[in-house]
Amino acid sequence: MSNEYRDRRIEKLEHLREAGITAYPDRFERTHTLSEVKELPDDWKDVVRICGRLIAKRDMGKLTFAKLQDLDGDMQLMLTRGGLAEDEEESRKLYKLFSKKIDLWDFVGVEGSITRTKKGELTLAVTAWTFLGKSLQSPPEKFKGVTDLEMNWRQRYLDLVTNQDSRDRFRLRTRMVRAIRAHLDENSFEEVETPILCTQASGALARPFLSHHNSMNMPVVMRIAPETYLKRLIVAGYDRVYEFARCFRNEGMDASHLQDFTMLEYYASYWNYEDNMAFTETMLRKVIQESLGTLQIKRGERTIDFAGEWPRVTLRDTILEHAGIDIDTCDDADALRAAVEAKGIELEKLGAGRGSLVDQLYKRTARPNLIQPTFLIGHPTDLSPLARRNDDDPRRADRFQLVVDSWEVINAYSELVDPLDQRARLEDQAAQKSAGDDEAMSHDDDYLLAMEYGMPPISGWGMGIDRFVALLCDAPNLRDVVWFPLLKPTGPGREPVRVASELIESWKEQLGRLCGQLAPKDLERLSATLEALK
Repeated sequence: MSNEYRDRRIEKLEHLREAGITAYPDRFERTHTLSEVKELPDDWKDVVRICGRLIAKRDMGKLTFAKLQDLDGDMQLMLTRGGLAEDEEESRKLYKLFSKKIDLWDFVGVEGSITRTKKGELTLAVTAWTFLGKSLQSPPEKFKGVTDLEMNWRQRYLDLVTNQDSRDRFRLRTRMVRAIRAHLDENSFEEVETPILCTQASGALARPFLSHHNSMNMPVVMRIAPETYLKRLIVAGYDRVYEFARCFRNEGMDASHLQDFTMLEYYASYWNYEDNMAFTETMLRKVIQESLGTLQIKRGERTIDFAGEWPRVTLRDTILEHAGIDIDTCDDADALRAAVEAKGIELEKLGAGRGSLVDQLYKRTARPNLIQPTFLIGHPTDLSPLARRNDDDPRRADRFQLVVDSWEVINAYSELVDPLDQRARLEDQAAQKSAGDDEAMSHDDDYLLAMEYGMPPISGWGMGIDRFVALLCDAPNLRDVVWFPLLKPTGPGREPVRVASELIESWKEQLGRLCGQLAPKDLERLSATLEALK
């Protein structure tokens, strides 16, 4: 956009002020939203006051047609040169101001009576208008908001004004969250909040973001999951709890993964994972039906049917089918690694522990073939450090995942409530972390202490809200359903980032000669903190 164009709009703003128009009024009292007006009967006689953004205007001499828009839709306006005031000269003046000084994307309020044009379009015959705000920027070119995906992510406000599909996606997100919350509330769950800043990462196998708490002068991490805090509340006596939790995982990004995302987790006392599966199927069917009006959704050329039977398959069987490896015959990481290499399957982290290898193998070979809603069960315990062991087969955890169109939508299990078993598993995870598996779980003494005060049987559940919304509306990327996704800065805004990066490198050089005096753990923490700042 040229400065000349912006300057012209500022000139028009000054002309409106000179004409006695308040440039940015503090309020407008409307009687209806645009969607509410469309529900009024054709014989409605009362005055209607509506407002919104002006997205179209067509002057025809003594008559002007325009269109207002809000998030719910749009509505046509009709202004006549003699219909804006009882005094003819005043009416002409107001008509000329609207015609010449009001631009597209300005905000206006209007009042008048509803009518229909000869073509049957619902229209407001305007008898008065109020200026509500000037847009100084040029509106996007027609259709640009639809085709330029990066602009849609960077300037979501433009995307939402110009793109009906985007408005529909975010309204779907709101409806879905509202329906889930209502169902949980109806089933005696209580909504709570747990910490985002934590002293260590827990509740999932993921690498955290690192930070520093200045007042307490200590390192902190941003939570990767709310799990262990929600289970502390079960220890405290809560029967059923849930949280829509913002979570942060410092790992890879792709179309179905973001590093900061919204997770819904809930925990129910006295349930096992089979109770949870039944509840999940009932709740999600209800939520999908209420949010979309159907249980059949389109994913590209595929139709995903949530009304059909949701089969249950074991992780061992699906890996055996698609990779030709029986994980039950590979008792440790070395044996599984050898089997993977013998099959010529490439994994990103071949040196990881057995649980991580099983997970990578499943994701590499089996998951892409799970299309219809499928419950995946029978996970190895070394892949599920917080899940209860199965009574019949202690090698497996009482856990399930819901997979739809190759996306893992839900992770849930019967919780491990034996503090001694949990301590042993976390010690094993800590050993794997020390050996180089940066996604292994840290030892958490505070959580173990809470467990030792006693926990009832529990089943817990987690779902990525962004991913589920993207799945339901066939969005190709999670950024399409996140209002303001994180992106690298562009243009002049990147200069402070470059300067800060160079400054940190300078600090590292100056600190280099001191590093020999630091303990290995302190040196590792310092290096990680500098990288996080960078």
